[in-house]
Amino acid sequence: QVQLVEAGGGLVQPGGSLSLSCAASGSIFEINTLGWYRQAAGKGREFVASVSRLRTTRYADSVKGRFTISRDNAKNTVYLQMNSLKPEDTAIYYCNFRGNSVAWGQGTQVTVSG
Repeated sequence: QVQLVEAGGGLVQPGGSLSLSCAASGSIFEINTLGWYRQAAGKGREFVASVSRLRTTRYADSVKGRFTISRDNAKNTVYLQMNSLKPEDTAIYYCNFRGNSVAWGQGTQVTVSG
């Protein structure tokens, strides 16, 4: 099994920046994709961004140009740098691992308000 531990998040004013990180541990198969999803209040969970072990990245159209996903393979850690944040980015952000299994983090709250 794979365990994911997230860090970061919080409250920021519109136009501000936040950074999230997520460390994976456990039985990690070498070929995997790490990513982020989010769920706003009253809405379903949606894809935000992902990065493969070879660092191929994908982004939701709503965050392209504002968010940057990256990973450190040696640390099995994925990062999400969020810039130019908007109120509509407010959500619980979940880390996701896809490889030999699928795992989810516990979620971290990001609130954009001011």
